[in-house]
Amino acid sequence: MGEAKRRKTTLGDQYGQEKRIVSWLPITKTQAEDFYSWTTKGAWIGIGAMAAIWITVRFIGPMFGWWEVQ
Repeated sequence: MGEAKRRKTTLGDQYGQEKRIVSWLPITKTQAEDFYSWTTKGAWIGIGAMAAIWITVRFIGPMFGWWEVQ
């Protein structure tokens, strides 16, 4: 009997299914890695947007006000 068959008979219905992070939480390890990836990308997008808004308010905004005075 090969290792795969032995594992299949031992695990039964759970054979081939991913393990969960915590037994009582229905989230698999792959789902957790995907969530981590998405949130990391979202955080970097947020940091970039915040920097763009800061540059606009700090430098570009006052330039428009300076043109109106003269």
